[in-house]
Amino acid sequence: MLIEEVTENVVGLVERLNFAEKVDRSLELIDRAYKEFGDGLVVANSLGKDSGVVWDLAKRVSADIRGFVVTTRFKPPETKKFMAEEVARYPELQVFSNDAEIPDKLYATDPDRCCEILKVQPTRDAVKKMGVSCWITGLRCTEGRTRTNYKEVEELDKGLIKLNPILIWYEREVWQYLALNKVPVNPLYLEGYRSLGCAPCTKIAQGVDERAGRWIGTSKCGGECGIHTKPLLDYQI
Repeated sequence: MLIEEVTENVVGLVERLNFAEKVDRSLELIDRAYKEFGDGLVVANSLGKDSGVVWDLAKRVSADIRGFVVTTRFKPPETKKFMAEEVARYPELQVFSNDAEIPDKLYATDPDRCCEILKVQPTRDAVKKMGVSCWITGLRCTEGRTRTNYKEVEELDKGLIKLNPILIWYEREVWQYLALNKVPVNPLYLEGYRSLGCAPCTKIAQGVDERAGRWIGTSKCGGECGIHTKPLLDYQI
């Protein structure tokens, strides 16, 4: 099984492998997962630069690999337009959202709850409705303080494997891949953003941490929305 076979020290691989070797490794991981899980292998596409890479890599492995996008009412217009373009290009990308009524400006008063309702719950819906047994993400251990302890293959929920095939890539290698392969990217990057999320909770920020502009001024600053830290199968609302 994939989760039992991939046990390398990712910290060492970040420095030891060059760009070409990282691309080959990522393709191999996705290929092995596709052979094991077939149609149960699905890409979580956030419409960001890292998702652009993993989506393109997955399509190089098989054109039949599906994906899902989780969107919210607070996504910037640029992201919504880019999403429409991507879904038109790839009909196998399914869009999930939660239109439930929430308190006004919940993102400011309780950002964790806001993310739980608008991001985590639709992700759970996607996993269930698409019959996902292994999902691919664009997580990288070089992104920021909250992403240093992830593994290339994980099983937070029993029976649901998470594959992080570009975990050991640097930010510059992500942009190198996108440029070399002419992969379309969200236009917000042209404005200076390095990490993209909902409009009220995402700012242009400086510094080493790519995610420093997320949830500025809250306890979540530079942190996580919850889809990578909370159960997706066995949970209580």
